[in-house]
Amino acid sequence: MRALSPPGPGRAGRWLARVHPRLPLVLRRAAWLALALAVAPWLLLAVAAALTPLPPALGASEERAVSTVLLDRHGTVLRELRAGDGARARWLPLAEAGDRIQRALLAAEDRRFARHPGVDPIAIARALGQLAAERRVVSGASTITQQLARALVPRPRTVRGKLGEMALALRIEASLSKREILEQYLNRVAFGPGLRGVEAASRFYFDKPTADLSLAEAAALASMPRGPSLYDPRRGAGPLERRRNRVLDRMLAAGLAGEAEVARARAEPIALAPKGSGLGAPHLVHAVLDGALGPAAVPPEGGAAPLRGRASSITLTIDRGLQREIEVLAQQTVRGLSDRDVGAAAVVVLENATGEILAYVGSHDIEDAAGLGHNDGVLALRQPGSALKPFVYGLAMEQLGFTAATVLPDVELSFPTAEGGSYVPRNYDGRFHGPVRLRDALASSYNVPAVWTAAALGPERVLTRLRELGLGSLDREASRYGVAIALGDGEVRLLDLANAYATLARGGLYLPVRAVRALSLSSPAGGAGAAPVEPPAAPPGRGARVLDAARARVIVDVLADDKARIGSFGEGSALDLPFPVAAKTGTSKGFRDNLAVGFTPDVTVAVWVGNFDGSPMGGVSGITGAGPLFRDAMLAAARVRPPRPFDPPDPELLAEVEVCGLSGMRPTAACPHRRRELLPRGDAAALAPCDMHEVVRIDRRNGLRAGACPDAAVEERVFERYDAELTAWARAAGRPVAPEEASPLCGPLPGGDGVPPAGARVRVAYPPDGARFILDPSVNSLQAIRLRADVPPGVRRARFVLDGRPIEVGPPFALDWPLVAGAHRLRVEADGASAGEEIAFSVE
Repeated sequence: MRALSPPGPGRAGRWLARVHPRLPLVLRRAAWLALALAVAPWLLLAVAAALTPLPPALGASEERAVSTVLLDRHGTVLRELRAGDGARARWLPLAEAGDRIQRALLAAEDRRFARHPGVDPIAIARALGQLAAERRVVSGASTITQQLARALVPRPRTVRGKLGEMALALRIEASLSKREILEQYLNRVAFGPGLRGVEAASRFYFDKPTADLSLAEAAALASMPRGPSLYDPRRGAGPLERRRNRVLDRMLAAGLAGEAEVARARAEPIALAPKGSGLGAPHLVHAVLDGALGPAAVPPEGGAAPLRGRASSITLTIDRGLQREIEVLAQQTVRGLSDRDVGAAAVVVLENATGEILAYVGSHDIEDAAGLGHNDGVLALRQPGSALKPFVYGLAMEQLGFTAATVLPDVELSFPTAEGGSYVPRNYDGRFHGPVRLRDALASSYNVPAVWTAAALGPERVLTRLRELGLGSLDREASRYGVAIALGDGEVRLLDLANAYATLARGGLYLPVRAVRALSLSSPAGGAGAAPVEPPAAPPGRGARVLDAARARVIVDVLADDKARIGSFGEGSALDLPFPVAAKTGTSKGFRDNLAVGFTPDVTVAVWVGNFDGSPMGGVSGITGAGPLFRDAMLAAARVRPPRPFDPPDPELLAEVEVCGLSGMRPTAACPHRRRELLPRGDAAALAPCDMHEVVRIDRRNGLRAGACPDAAVEERVFERYDAELTAWARAAGRPVAPEEASPLCGPLPGGDGVPPAGARVRVAYPPDGARFILDPSVNSLQAIRLRADVPPGVRRARFVLDGRPIEVGPPFALDWPLVAGAHRLRVEADGASAGEEIAFSVE
């Protein structure tokens, strides 16, 4: 007996009459109507499919005309983007995908893919039957072609939207081969949040090409299009593992895999790669394509315009292995500091010799919406804190004759502000340290000496030097920053700060940062007309001279001195590495940003830790927040560029000499502690003898100065001597300062009692020169300020000369003065001491 086949529309009546010749007329008409109702939708779909245009994106030539392939410095493909679509990864030809992912996808999504015309009537009937029986959706009926249609032209999940999707699926099937459809599907369907295309998913989750996936990994990826968020393994591997095992069972049932192969795959755990972006330096890619890095970061052929849509191939300067490792380190750091209100981190690594970017992590996770991970911390403007201090001190060495041995004041000081008030800098540890050598002030990051140095230079000169180093975001007038510019009172980009430190590493030579090694620009017509561009010439061996070579080398020596920073950071801090590293940290006001920047002779690493929304962290400083990530990133970079010692100082430029540990001057017999210091040869030759130690005859019976005492009652002791600026601190700190009084057992001192030492000076300590005070009319009580003087030992009485009127004062040499409107002038005088400069202030 011949099997019956479903009738065509034109033979329906004859078929019914032949099968059931005696059916009543009403039944025949009912059967005819039912058949017409069953066939009509398919006819309408066929007509709709014929009228539905193919989406332009399916055109292979157009696809290739606008794609951009991005490679790392070694030629490894990072990703491939289509113009205007930064989420899509490299386009993967079906022939390069391997057979495991194809078999897994067919089993998971569409076992009858090879036999249906784009819509599967059997799957539709099964889904409708299950819906009727269970009163809920048990399984879907979408084919791979329908899913591709949905990805190309998203539609609402309504009956009309579903019919449009089916019509487009039929149209695609009529126009493309099955292999072309499967390739389009593999590259367009979402495999996870923010991930489209199987190659992006494979590299993101398993850090390997799709062709290298195991069967278990292929089945896991094939499970994701059904529910990209539900089966996201970062939320837990349980749902994905159960779905993967069902896909493996379907592969076995469909004959797409053998029993032994499936058994091995079921036993394999879901082992994700260490979590990085998996998308090939996404922040750097966006910055390059959109022109955010500026023309200096790309070859001249690229011009200043964005490269998105213009370049067919871009070879970046980054090293993919280092990039991936630092991505993971940044994420671990943010997780580890989450309880301290840290929500983001950024890292950039530069090759010093060329200025090329070796790694660029704009945020710990570009997909972290809560942490604003799409922000780029490498290019964001943030306050650098103390990270600017090396350049302030380097400038003072060049223009004020400072050396690493110069003694700077770390005492309570005040400085006038542009608004008319005063600025009193404080150290991070809340203490003052008295006289400190520049080496210790910089290495331990004391704030007061840095501000004092900036005041001695003037903010204008400091700002000019910072701009010469590439910190162009400091674009306000110097008066807006004031002396606080030394503490990072301004905003800079992490990339520019890293390059300023790389300039130090190069001995003061500035080179622009480079992000692109080579590129090929598409012709206006695109596609086949695109021609490769010759790689740009390597940068010259020397850059523009910005810093004096000798002084830059001294700053490097200070930043690499682990012992000098013990005072603030202690032993074994995050900046102590197993090889020489010059490093500095910075923390902005309110703990909103902290940084760590440093270099070896070959690489510079800069790290930022904070929050993109500007919210403060929980007391995290540069050494505790950015410092550990800096250490880990530097160790990772050392595996790419093996560390080596810094070149020894040029003996024609620099000399190592012995200095007094307190004064930084040439030691005398009275100096109890001595240090070795690196100085420019001219400064070493001109080093004056120490004047901060003195040998004084003391009456051993009472500890006072000995006048005409018998030799048996006298001993010589070494004391410290301070100028007026440091005297008050020395007294409060209990430093060994010589007594002022003469022993009553020995008669008066030669020259008289209470005479200041030769060269002693007095000065106005408060108010600062140029200060403005505003009288508050709403206050009825007396409004006054406290005038203070710095007076050296040996001075018993001093005089404030206010507007020409002398006012006698004694220890502690301070005076409460009621505010009087007008302009005022003030100086301090003392017998036997030089008067300091007269200062001016006003009261309004």
